[in-house]
Amino acid sequence: MIKKGFLLCLAAGMFVVAPMQADAAQISLALSGGITASLDESVTSDDEMADVLDAVVKDNYTGLCIAQVSDYVNVRSESSEDGEIIGKLFDKSVGTVEKQENGWYLINSGNVHGYVKSEYVVIGPDAEALAEEVGTRMAVVTTETLRVRMEATTDSPILGLIPQEEELVVKDETEDFVKVSIEEGDGWVSKDYVDLRTDYVYAESKEEEEARLEKEEEARLAAQKAAAAKIKSSSGSKASQSSDVIGSGGGGSASGNAVASFASQFVGNPYVYGGTSLTNGADCSGFVMSVYSNFGVGLPHSSSALRSAGYGVSLADAQPGDIICYSGHVGIYVGNNTIVHASTAATGIKYTSPANYKDVLAVRRIF
Repeated sequence: MIKKGFLLCLAAGMFVVAPMQADAAQISLALSGGITASLDESVTSDDEMADVLDAVVKDNYTGLCIAQVSDYVNVRSESSEDGEIIGKLFDKSVGTVEKQENGWYLINSGNVHGYVKSEYVVIGPDAEALAEEVGTRMAVVTTETLRVRMEATTDSPILGLIPQEEELVVKDETEDFVKVSIEEGDGWVSKDYVDLRTDYVYAESKEEEEARLEKEEEARLAAQKAAAAKIKSSSGSKASQSSDVIGSGGGGSASGNAVASFASQFVGNPYVYGGTSLTNGADCSGFVMSVYSNFGVGLPHSSSALRSAGYGVSLADAQPGDIICYSGHVGIYVGNNTIVHASTAATGIKYTSPANYKDVLAVRRIF
């Protein structure tokens, strides 16, 4: 219970209680925006105080906001559905709220400044409670070869190896170590060998969306042209005739199905850290890079960098040939909720189902 005789301040989304003069007859709520509300002595219950605090936060409209929508909500130039659409605020996007106007919030998110309907975003304490859930903690490898260990000690057995500049999802964190997710499982790395950051989703402006779509379309057309030329030149070869793919159910492009079919013929071949040979051994990104190289498409030898290749689609819309990206790992979708990938040194190149056997960070389509 908050009792009279205390000053309660809101700063940076945190409530701090400090003593006032003993004979004070009111409780003042001083907020970071300079707005003050007063309570009389009768407001002493926790529930009553919570209601007042909610009202004050909503009247102030400063601080964090988080979108809660199925996909995205339009950001408009005015607080009306007649306002011009200037951007999109995606689910779990974060931003700040300046004010309320006619059931709309004026927000800032990324490079977007405009209005969204208040029913699609949460603010104040609710947003603070969601903040940790919507941010993704990442560890970027800063050493040439990172040893991921089974326990949070430098002499624990090695679980797996990760190359420099890879980005791994953080599962847990101590003072000196972080637990990260890799193909072999969750393991620990010293903070001395990674840079840590928290990623958030922000709104995308109309201009940013148009530029992104144009870039993705150019990349798609270039990849299709390269693949068509490669398939034509290798007509009748093993690459175009292989039918070992698990089965796409008839979906996807001809080029994507050709990629999935070609990749599938290497199941059973070895995994080699840093390798790019489809026959003598490749690691996960080396496998994807070499498969696509056969179709005239150049891709980076990095699972993190592959999260930006081509253009994004949802896992529900995945088609054969799509690249499925995980924390520290990547594979190629072959249909029927299955990927083919260079998994680990113990298992080599293999099929895995379901495709979301671990958290999917991105699905990228080249064709």
